Amino acid sequence: MKVRECTEKDKRAILDILNEAILNTTALYDYKPRTMQMMDRWLDAKIKGEYPVIGVFGDNEELLGFGSYGSFRNWPAYKYTIEHSIYVKNTMRGKGIGKILLKEIIDSAIRQKYHVMVAGIDTTNEISIKLHEKMGFKYSGTIEHAGFKFGRWLNLGFYQLILQTPQKPVDG
Repeated sequence: MKVRECTEKDKRAILDILNEAILNTTALYDYKPRTMQMMDRWLDAKIKGEYPVIGVFGDNEELLGFGSYGSFRNWPAYKYTIEHSIYVKNTMRGKGIGKILLKEIIDSAIRQKYHVMVAGIDTTNEISIKLHEKMGFKYSGTIEHAGFKFGRWLNLGFYQLILQTPQKPVDG
């Protein structure tokens, strides 16, 4: 497996992984598959915000999973806090790809001098919760009935990791 930053040429594979998760899981509280136009806007926002999109690729350059992050909230005082997401191709889950991706985005967040990483995880997603806990994330609370999908209410658990950066945070 190879780890690298995703590029424009990976958009279709990213879209396919996201859409499978939308249609079949509670990893995203979304109903309808995304379009390529939506993916273009998403990737443009990542580039403009200097947020990485990191992928794990198989021997034939097949995207096996990806992770990224973005702003947690859009007010200035949240500038050191990010929210991340990790998605793994359905046929590759349980093979350690999520762990590789989470480590890579943590390392990227440290390099970019963020202070807090937030994960919003559906409370039934025990595998993701265990992965985050193994990587040092602490449970921060649950918003009950935060979403409604597949005919039931969904509870969204929050987990956070406090990083030792930046060394000298500033207001403004």
